[in-house]
Parts: sequence; C-alpha cells; structure tokens
Amino acid sequence: MPTTDYQGGSSFASLGRSILSIRRDQVHAMEGIHDSTSSSAHDKDLESFQKQVTDRFQDLASAADVLSLSWIRRLLDVFVSCQDDFRAILFARRAALSRSPIDRLISEFFDRTVKALDLCNAIRDGIEQIRQWHKHLEIVSSALGSAAAGRLGEGQFRRAKKALTDLAILMLDEKEGGGSAGLLAQRNRSFGRSSAGKDHHPRLVGHFRSLSWSVSRTWSAARQLQAIGNNLAPPRNNEISATNGLAVPVFTMNSVLHVVMWALVAAIPCQDRGLHTHFSAPRQFPWAAPILSLHERIMEEAKKRERKNSSGLLKEIHQIEKCSRHITELADNVQFPLTEERELEVRHGVQELAQLCEAIKEGLDPLERQVRDVFHRTVRNRTEGLDWLGKWNHQE
Repeated sequence: MPTTDYQGGSSFASLGRSILSIRRDQVHAMEGIHDSTSSSAHDKDLESFQKQVTDRFQDLASAADVLSLSWIRRLLDVFVSCQDDFRAILFARRAALSRSPIDRLISEFFDRTVKALDLCNAIRDGIEQIRQWHKHLEIVSSALGSAAAGRLGEGQFRRAKKALTDLAILMLDEKEGGGSAGLLAQRNRSFGRSSAGKDHHPRLVGHFRSLSWSVSRTWSAARQLQAIGNNLAPPRNNEISATNGLAVPVFTMNSVLHVVMWALVAAIPCQDRGLHTHFSAPRQFPWAAPILSLHERIMEEAKKRERKNSSGLLKEIHQIEKCSRHITELADNVQFPLTEERELEVRHGVQELAQLCEAIKEGLDPLERQVRDVFHRTVRNRTEGLDWLGKWNHQE
C-alpha cells in the first residue's frame, strides 16, 4: 500500500506539472495572438489614415467649385480632420516617439508647422483685405440699388463711381504689393494675442500664444512655402522599418500641410505669393494622385489670361473684378436721362453685385474663424507633441 501511495503521489505531481505546462503554452499562445492582434491593429490604423487622406483629397480635387469660399472652407475642414487623425496616431504611440529616427522626423514636422502659423496670419490679413473690398462693393450696391422704386440719377452714379474708383485703387495696390504694406500695422494682431487696454500690451494665454508675432516688409509667402517643402522626401525603407511604419503618416501629414498652405496662398491675397513653389508627391502613396490633380487644377486656373494678374485665385475675387469692371463700364457710358434698356442693364448688373456681396458677407466670417481654429489647433498639437517628446526623452 505504501508503494501504491507513492506511485499515486507521483502521478498527481506529473499531472500537476502537465497542467502547468499546458497553461504556460496557452499563455504563450495568447501572448502571440495578442502581439499579432496589436500589430494588425497598428497596420490597420496606419492604412486607415492613408485611405482617409486619399478619400478626402479625392473629393476636393473632383469638386466643381474649386477655389470658391465654400471650397476653401471644405479644404480647411479636411486639414483639421487630417490633423486630428494624425494626432490620434501619435498619441497611441507616444512612448515610441523618442526613438530615432522618428523623433527627428516628428521634430522636423513641428518645425514646418511654425511656418504654417505665419501663413495663417498672412491669410487672415488677406481675408481682411477682401473685407475692405466688400465694403466698397456694398456702397456701389447701395447707391445704385437705392433707387429701385424710382429713376436712377446722376447722384447715385457719382457715388457708385467714387466707390468703384477707390476699390480699383485698393485692388491695384494689392497686386503691386502696396496693399500688403498698408496692412503691416495690423499684422501684430496675430491669432494668439490681443490688446489689453490702450497700452496694447500683449496678453499671453499659455501655449496659445503666437509663434510668429508679426510679418515684416521682407516677409514672403513663397519663402515660407519653400521652407515647408524643403527636404520633404518620402521615407526610406530603413526609416519605415525603424519607426514601425510611423514615418509614413509623418510624411503624409507633411505633404498635406504643404499642399493646404499652398492652396490657401493661391486663393487669398498674400505678400509675395509665388504660386510656382515646387510640389511633388511620390506615386506609390495612394493620396498622391488626388493631391497632384488638385495642384494641377489650381495651376491651370492661375495660367488663365484673366487670372494671371489677379491678387488671389479665389472665385469671389474674380467675380469682384469682373462685376466691378462691368458696372464701371456702364457708369462711364451712361447718358441722362437713361433709356429704359440701359437702366435695365444697370439694374441687372447691380442685382448680380448684390448677390456677390451677400455671398462674400456670408462666407468671410466663417472662413476667418476656421483659419483661426487651424492656427490654434496647430499651436496646441505642436506643444502637445513636443511635450510628449520631452517627457519620454526625460524618462529614458
């Protein structure tokens, strides 16, 4: 019986070891599945970002109203969505951001965003310039539209012609670069600061303060765009491997930043716009085709004879030029009393002008708010990203 008891004890011990061994194998197997699942989720996350960027820019490139106020707002919506998705990718992998070479790539991206902040400030000034043009258009519309119930007289035409002359001078000044200098006094009002009382001392609000306080007379939008595009090369295979694929979304976001800022500068009046800034996107990236298509469409618009000397490619700017020119020609050739045919022609032109004024009025304020939002988000994301880099570098 003692032998039997011994043998029984040995059997139970073997059974226990077998169960432990099985459990260990199961744990290792589950860990393998978990690693595989994490890797798969990681890959899907990065692939999803590429697809989202591709789809968004495909919609923008195929739109019929490219370079209109509504399209520019859609462009900024796309940029903010890309920013948010990119931030989520970095946040999920923030512990890995301090490793080389991803730390360098991310730092270079945030350096480029500083240039984008300057461009946001310049775009804001361009929006203000369009707003000034709009005020003169409203004077014309009011002067010639106020006599809707009666006959148009010389007084209304004199007031309209003065407003049109002032508008023409402002727009010519902008084309020749003088308008930019005229706004320099306003350019210290960046998105991240405000005046406090009559002493105009800046009020700083944490990380939201501007990284670019003013724009000098020698400032150039073209040089800022060139700085964003400098050394913007697709990641090499060893960089992709070393960063576990993170180098790809960083390059993608760099390219998105570049083309969005370029499109804004193309559309809105800016100092030294320089639309011929080189832009390229390797065809192996799915988003390259729609982005290059969009770039080509905007360049074709810039080459049109009637747009070559325009201060901005925004559709509404072209309408301002066309509409004001038409009414100026009508006003210069009127003889009083007006014939019924000529009066109908003038009223038709004023009606088109009134519709344009309404479209600009409805579009400019929301656009300025969006540019402001892009500015603040860019500052916030940059500060947060650099904090992640600093935190993990310090821990290591």
